[in-house]
Amino acid sequence: MATVTKIPQTINTVTRLPLNGKVKRRVCAYARVSTDSDEQFTSFEAQVDYYKNYIQSKPEWEFVGIYTDEGISGTNTKKREGFNKMIEDALAGKIDLIVTKSVSRFARNTVDSLTTIRKLKDKNVACYFEKENINTLDGGGELLITIMSSFAQEESRSISENVTWGQRKRFSDGKVSLPYKNFLGYKKGVDGKPEIVEEEAKIVRTIYSKFLRGYTACAIAEELTNAGIPSPSRSDTWHKSTIDSILTNEKYKGDALLQKTFTVDFLQKKMKKNEGEVNQYYVTNSHPAIIEPDEWDIVQSEFKRRKELGRTYSAKNEFSSKLVCESCGGIFGQKVWHSNTVNRVLIWQCNKKFDKEKERCKTPGLNEGAIKKMFLKAYNKLNANRTLLFEDCELIKETLFDTSDIDAQIDKQTKEVQMIADHVRLLVHTNANTPQNQEEYLSKYNELSSRYDNEVATLNKLQEEKMQKLARAKRIDLFMETLKKQKQVLEEWDRDIWVLLVEKAIVHTNGSITFEFKCGRTINIEA
Repeated sequence: MATVTKIPQTINTVTRLPLNGKVKRRVCAYARVSTDSDEQFTSFEAQVDYYKNYIQSKPEWEFVGIYTDEGISGTNTKKREGFNKMIEDALAGKIDLIVTKSVSRFARNTVDSLTTIRKLKDKNVACYFEKENINTLDGGGELLITIMSSFAQEESRSISENVTWGQRKRFSDGKVSLPYKNFLGYKKGVDGKPEIVEEEAKIVRTIYSKFLRGYTACAIAEELTNAGIPSPSRSDTWHKSTIDSILTNEKYKGDALLQKTFTVDFLQKKMKKNEGEVNQYYVTNSHPAIIEPDEWDIVQSEFKRRKELGRTYSAKNEFSSKLVCESCGGIFGQKVWHSNTVNRVLIWQCNKKFDKEKERCKTPGLNEGAIKKMFLKAYNKLNANRTLLFEDCELIKETLFDTSDIDAQIDKQTKEVQMIADHVRLLVHTNANTPQNQEEYLSKYNELSSRYDNEVATLNKLQEEKMQKLARAKRIDLFMETLKKQKQVLEEWDRDIWVLLVEKAIVHTNGSITFEFKCGRTINIEA
């Protein structure tokens, strides 16, 4: 007959410690509040004090410490330094039990909480949630954790949606708020609205002025860095992206486009550029402008013009993108001849000169000295009669760049677009409230929709044409303003005058150059 001998249990299934041993459980607590308010801070202090006393009152427990996070959301664990340090120590065998107030204090993300708890269980580390009376090493612990974490996650979603609703309500009400800490030119005023910081506004105006005078964003960034002017983020170095952002931000003309981005995932707090997924709101004259609206619009037009030039627009060298080949239309680039000899020389040559797909360009290369001397002659010839030159500039503005006719066309076109839009709304409203033949309805709707798209395209084209005219007129104003500050006779090369006054210089096959100034005047100088 078989004999059965009972072998007594020696390990506690929950604690994983010897039943008859005197080894104490190493216990820590985790405390977290998700905002920095005074009320929550009091709650945080209370949590820390409570759990310290609670753990130390248990003779079978050894107090390891309190791990804390203040002002941090529980929806994910990536930025919770105290939490992550606690888990790291637990997995390293320094902790046997983690005590915390509730599941929601631990994590509001079901995936995060379960993943972490399973890692801890593999190392025989228990988590005890006091409010729910759950021990994760108990048989039903994981099921309860899953249920409670799901509730906490839904609560977090609800809070997130409420916050988002509040933000969108402010947007729809036209309430504008700027990230003042990293936004150059404004501070929060006593009424809560943006207020101009004049010292910083001067930097913004300088950036716009230099851009309109031909400087690239890279060149402006380099100048500001060399001048020791701190960037909006208080860095010593300016970047092209920062300049581009300032030049294209509508807030500098006193307007505000709200909800440029939105939160895609409330758990990971991922932001996405708004490309039409949610409503946007454009607020006109929401705060004082640093840049005049017309000047801002002209800068956007100039941005577009340079972008259309592609990689040819550059300011790495004063001649970059300015020298154009008469023979093939190519842009001149800098080349080094005889680089390894004493006769080494820098030459500007057409970049398409040896393009195998085309007939070889016959335009000669030019050295910098020759280009500079020819420009001095052109400049002095331009200034031979400065009074007549300015009169011509004013006449060009009045005749070629007057926008009164196009303004009338825009007004007429705007009314046409509005009329069609009203017809569409009426058609849709009638179909929604009165039985209609749907084939006839769709035919009318598609016809009106097509008309609307065509008329809007025409309106956009007219507005773009107006902006181009205004931009050209502004460039002539800047040209005259710049020229008035210069000497009438120039004896030495001046890089700034070249950059500010010359639109382009066409190099001919005989070596002569036709200089086209930003006022529209052209002057040819023989080699």
